Parts: sequence; C-alpha cells; structure tokens
Amino acid sequence: MTRQTLLGLGFLSPALLAVVMFFLLPVVLTVVFAFTNMSTSTGILGGAYQISESDLRRLPAAGVSDEAVTLLEGAGYAVQPETLALFAAEFGEDRASELEKLHGGATFDDRRAMERALKELRRNPLRKVRDRKTAAELFRVSILGQRFATEAEFQTAIADLGVPDPDRAALTTAAYTGWTFTTQNFELLWKLPATWRYALNTVLYVVLTLGFNVSFGLFLALSTFYLPTRTAQTFRAIWFLPRILPPVLYVLMWQWLTWDQGFISAMMRPFGIEPINWMRHTATHAWIFIVLINGCVGASLGMILFSSSLRAIPETQLFAAQVDGANRWQQARYVLLPQMRWPILFITSYQTLSLLTSFEYILLATDGGPGRQTEVWALAAYHTALSNYGGNLEYGLGAAYALGLVIIGILLSALYLRFFNFRELVAKPRIEQ
Repeated sequence: MTRQTLLGLGFLSPALLAVVMFFLLPVVLTVVFAFTNMSTSTGILGGAYQISESDLRRLPAAGVSDEAVTLLEGAGYAVQPETLALFAAEFGEDRASELEKLHGGATFDDRRAMERALKELRRNPLRKVRDRKTAAELFRVSILGQRFATEAEFQTAIADLGVPDPDRAALTTAAYTGWTFTTQNFELLWKLPATWRYALNTVLYVVLTLGFNVSFGLFLALSTFYLPTRTAQTFRAIWFLPRILPPVLYVLMWQWLTWDQGFISAMMRPFGIEPINWMRHTATHAWIFIVLINGCVGASLGMILFSSSLRAIPETQLFAAQVDGANRWQQARYVLLPQMRWPILFITSYQTLSLLTSFEYILLATDGGPGRQTEVWALAAYHTALSNYGGNLEYGLGAAYALGLVIIGILLSALYLRFFNFRELVAKPRIEQ
C-alpha cells in the first residue's frame, strides 16, 4: 500500500468512523435486537435465574411436570446452619443450640411437623403458638423468589430439592430472566390484528402525503417559474417556512388553528357550527390534518428542488416552443415535465423513505388517535420499544417493527428505480455514444 493511499485513508478515517457508528452499527443492532425477546423485564445485559410464586402457573405450559411444580411449591423445612442462623437472630442463641442438638440436619415435610419439633425445646420453650408458627417459617427451604446469578447455582438448587432430571432443562429455561434469541417477534407481528391496522394506516399515510408532497411541490415550482425573480424568491421563502420551523412549534400552530377555541372554530361560529377539536374529532378529520401538516413540510422541499431543476433547463427550448405556438401549459407538459423525471424520482423515493420512518408530526399532533386510528407502523415501533402504556418496553418487538420498515423501504426503492427507468437516466447521452 502506497504512502498516498495511507494518507488518503487517514483523511477518510473520521468519515468512515462516523458512517460505521451512526449508520452501519444502528442497522446491525436493529437486526440483532429484532431476533431477541429483549425488554425492560429482561434487561439488555443478560439476566439471572429466578422462579416466583406467580411463575408456577405457567411452568406446566413450559414443559415442567406437576411433580416438579409440587416440589417447588412446598419444598419442606430443614434444620440447617443457614436456617439456624435466622432462628438464632430472631429467638436467641440458646434456643438455636438446643434445637441443633435435638434435630440438627433433620428435614420435615410440612410446617406442622416443624412446629412439633420446636415444641420439644425444654430449657427455653416457645410457649406461644404464634411464635412457633413464625419460627417454623424460618426453616422453610424454598427457591421461590431467590435469585441465582449463574445457571450452575440454579441447577444445584433444584437438584437439592429433588427435581427430576427430565424437568431440570425446561425449568432452567423458564427461570431465566434475561433475553434470548427467538423468532417470536415476527410470528407475533404476523398474528396480531393491530399489525395489519398499522400497515394499512401506513399505506394510507404514505400514499396520500406523498401524492400531496410531489404534486403540490411541482405545482409551486411551475407556478413560480414564470414569476419575476424577486417575487418568486419571496413566495418560495414563505412556503419554505414549514421546513425550517421546529416540529413542536409547527404542530402547535396547527393545534391552535384546529382546537375547539381556535381559528377554524371561531370562523365557523357565526354560521351556527358548534366548536369542536377539528384535528381529533373524527378519524377522517385527523387524517386530513396529518396529510396537510406533513404535506406542507414535504412540498416545500419539493418546491425548492423542482425550481432548481427547472432553472437548469435551457431557455432556448422554451423560446423554440413559443415560436411553434405552444402556450405555457403546453410548455410545461411537453418541454418541462419530460425533463423532470430525475428530480421527481429523487423526491418520490426520498419522501417515501422519509414518510415510512417518520412519525414525529403524528406523535405531536394526534399521538396515533383517536382510538389508534392514525397509528402508523413507525409510531407503533416507537410506542412498543420506547414509550408504551404498559410500562414494559419491548425492545425486541420494536426492532422487529423497524426491520420491517427497512425491508419495505429497500423493495420500494428498487421498484422506483425500475419504474423511472434508472439505467436510462444515468446512461450517456446518445450524442456522446
């Protein structure tokens, strides 16, 4: 490798590092997380082994026999150094020493047997029934609620309880509290009715907003193309404001426009129309304003790009069209639009991918309401992984949602390249061949 090559790689290394850290790594992690059951309950760094009383009901479904479940429910009572230490701390060293002499190392099947053993204390007996019941619970041997850091420790504990060998593997799997690799996220996405509702909402959102973005942006560009330069620049600057405004401020202005005491209600009141929240009154109203909110932002970008592309078309072509008697509509249809395929392809593909993955304006405007009827796929991924109402953030399921968007985006990009005949767009002009 030459010195010039090494020097070039040295200059490129910050950019390559940024690409890896902020582009490749998030994509790779999304793919990995999509095949895990990672959530708030499992954590992201691995887990331990623990069985609680509430877990006993689901153990048979996990392949654990009823015999093993019974052993876990009532593991018995044992006079061991650990339990004697608890007893000594609660009821004194003298009683613990006497009990160790009488029943050291003994085990009992139930609490009554343990209480009878405690009755045999003579030098300092436990006279109250309540004290004997309390003391008996100190000798209970159970792994319920205990947390074992390693699989080996858990295996040893269930072996000491007498759990049969065939049940140990299933019980160990059920007891693990950390995340594991699985395909259940995609199976769940396929089965959930809400998934199809989110998919249909996304199709509706992308199609309507994309149509508004491209068509209105092209209309604005063509409308300002024939205006005087200063007037056109002023008009474009006004329409570019939604793009540069902070999303929170921009959506807040729309909410002021549509809420029950806002501008639209104030204008409608003289006509006898009762004030309502126009943005969230019905699903139809919500979709109309979502398309308008996102459409104005996207149309402003399309307007700037289309205007620049129109300015790049030689004026001589327009002069020739005028000589042939073409009016402005005919100039736009037969001269300008045929040469706009490349910018239209870029805006269409860019806006499609942007709309598939964006949700901030919907989050700020309706948060998927009313009744989740404006919840799109990307917003569902956000709610699932980062802000759901149940409290248990499901990172793996949210990543599966996001991976689905990545796949759909790649397929749509390939479709656009085919539809716009990308090879012809990048081919050399025939005059140069």
